[in-house]
Amino acid sequence: MLLLGLRGALGWARSCRLPGPGWSRGVSGALRLQEAGDGRSVYSPLVQTARGYARPVKKRKQVLPSHLDDLPPTMLKKDYANVPIIDKVDDVVKRLLSLEMASQREKVKIKTQQLIEKVRRTPSDTGSFEVQTAILTAKIQTHQEHLRMHPKDKSNRRRMLMAIDHRKKLLKYLRRTRYETFEQTCKQLGIQYTLPPPYCRRMTRRWAAKKAFCLKVFKEVQKLKAPERLKQRQEWQAKARAAKEQTLQDEGTPV
Repeated sequence: MLLLGLRGALGWARSCRLPGPGWSRGVSGALRLQEAGDGRSVYSPLVQTARGYARPVKKRKQVLPSHLDDLPPTMLKKDYANVPIIDKVDDVVKRLLSLEMASQREKVKIKTQQLIEKVRRTPSDTGSFEVQTAILTAKIQTHQEHLRMHPKDKSNRRRMLMAIDHRKKLLKYLRRTRYETFEQTCKQLGIQYTLPPPYCRRMTRRWAAKKAFCLKVFKEVQKLKAPERLKQRQEWQAKARAAKEQTLQDEGTPV
């Protein structure tokens, strides 16, 4: 059996020395089953060493930057940061209560609180336009990171677009009423505000026909109202003339 395997390997190497018209037949002959002396079918040794060459390669997950990277892992969670006895607990407990073991939602809470601290007016401010803008900014950044990993998540994309529209309205109001606060808020939150484009409606055949019909109706209504308006104008002129004559008579000047 060993001699048969070596003979097949030598035949394959001899046929594959130079590529030519018969090189495919040589390869197929080397890969063909060979019969042993006892009637069993075995593969040649050359083919056995080449098994497993097409294993799937595992792709490494791409690490994307996050807006939560600046949070230190040793920072405590929001609910345990102001506890008086937190300094006396064990290091293992501190690690369990830190951001190293925290979930994504808890990290987003701390990031939102940091953004609020940058733009709030007073320490008790929780609902001003600046604070609402900071909360929406944290939500938008979280949705954007999720969509980078899951671009087909339609519901998350819809929530992100709704938050962007809401924040745009708040910034528009701040820009109209208090421009200095608007500039400071955009600077602290890292928002690049762009002016909305002027309204431009797309011209369609249906819209053009509707506009022409409305203009036609408006002109017909003006024609129907023209005699009444002329009569009303003549009455106003007659009243004004009579009032002027009466005034001149009262003053004693000839008409």
